[in-house]
Amino acid sequence: MTAGYHRLHFLVEGQSEEIVVNNVLEPYLAEHGWTVSKSIVTTKRPAGSANHHGGVSSWTKVEREIKLLLRDSSLDVLTTLFDFYAFPPDAPGMSDIPAGLTPHDRVRHVEQALAATADRRFVPHLILHELETWVFAAAEQIGCLLPGLAEQLTKDVQLVGGPELVNDGPDTSPSKRIRRYCPRYTKTSDGPLAIADLGVDALRNQCPHFDAWLETLHSRLL
Repeated sequence: MTAGYHRLHFLVEGQSEEIVVNNVLEPYLAEHGWTVSKSIVTTKRPAGSANHHGGVSSWTKVEREIKLLLRDSSLDVLTTLFDFYAFPPDAPGMSDIPAGLTPHDRVRHVEQALAATADRRFVPHLILHELETWVFAAAEQIGCLLPGLAEQLTKDVQLVGGPELVNDGPDTSPSKRIRRYCPRYTKTSDGPLAIADLGVDALRNQCPHFDAWLETLHSRLL
């Protein structure tokens, strides 16, 4: 392998996550020594028809894809971009999360259980709580695209103490809030644009779990 070449593959949940990898994370990680590739998780493989991509409904299907990807010995790290909100209950760590943990400790508990299912090249990352968390961090930027939305998102963030703490209830998760506040919000364009305008460093400052994940990736380059 060429000196200085470090290959990182993202297994992502859907199109929005893929766009964020392409436009935000890949350029940032390339500057820090990674060569990035990505794929959207395959959820169905019907006989005689095209595969269906997107969404994480079953850990069994995801685990199969992870093991297939890790057969590639050229991969230095395989990571994920999945939502912690509504993550499959059959996934390792989901059924035995200790009571009383903070949201950050809850997601770390599950990620550690996921990591134990494969070799050390697997560095799972679950967004706390979903991709729209990062849009809450980019409240000012989304407000430039959709006037009036910034004030709502900023208020929610201030009430709970940070974008990653906007909760994961079925009616109060980040994506549900944004759609309620602004029905014309488009997940695959408005969100990624706002996150790109915010930038990775500013996102790291607001989102400790995201920041810790990038620190882990950085440690693999040393």
